[in-house]
Amino acid sequence: MIDVDRYLAVLGVDRPAAPTAEALWALHRAHVERIAYETLDNQLERPTGIGAEESVGRILRGRGGYCFHLNGAFAALLAALGYDVVLHRAGVQDEVEDPEGPGGDHLALTVRLDGERWLVDTGLAGGMYEPLPLREGTYTQGPFTYGLTPSAVVPGGWRFLHDPRGAFTAMVFAPEPVELSSFAAEHHRLSSSPESGFVRVLQAQLRDAKGVDMLRGCVLRRIDAEGTHERIIDTAAEWYAVLTDVFHLNLGDVDASARARLWHRVRTEHREWEAARQRVATL
Repeated sequence: MIDVDRYLAVLGVDRPAAPTAEALWALHRAHVERIAYETLDNQLERPTGIGAEESVGRILRGRGGYCFHLNGAFAALLAALGYDVVLHRAGVQDEVEDPEGPGGDHLALTVRLDGERWLVDTGLAGGMYEPLPLREGTYTQGPFTYGLTPSAVVPGGWRFLHDPRGAFTAMVFAPEPVELSSFAAEHHRLSSSPESGFVRVLQAQLRDAKGVDMLRGCVLRRIDAEGTHERIIDTAAEWYAVLTDVFHLNLGDVDASARARLWHRVRTEHREWEAARQRVATL
């Protein structure tokens, strides 16, 4: 069982008297505003599991996670509050839909409410601010425009199209319900393989009504209606201040030696990225 009251306290949301649309919207907005999409533990080489109770525990400690943690925890919260929530096998994809369907590197959620199904996703890397109806169309939330269309590959599946300024192009999910445990093998790969982008580069993202803040390595970006604002974080002190002040991450369990190793790793990766970019620019 998860601690619903403590979870709601972290979100700053009162316990709803009933599983209403208004409450769902408030919960979704609060989650993406307060709980960061982040890969910090992968960089620290101490990845955690994705069980709902463990993921909720991360959130109660002031941490976030990626889709398996965030949507897994949020699904448990919604179910505890009486919502009809379903977990779906999903995959982040490029412009052309993968003929093999979703690869399972993403967990998507839907909620049936008032006779309609809604896409609910708090782990979509700076994506949706509020739920989207499972109806083909274009939807604007703040400065971003999203699309939903039936999958051309998966019968009954759906394809989410991110805003062109987003961190990925599209996400496809299959209609069948799945268990959270079915993502365990993919989580192990994403959190431990040297080839995984979640291991190679630290990422943190946090959405709000007006835009999104994104940290990738040492590059901090703010994307909003005014454009994209970017700066390089040059010092460990400022970098850790960004993690706590911008992304609301509690790093109390990361001691001084671990912080030094992490900053060295992130800074080294950033310099290698800069060198590679410079080589490309001179070709």
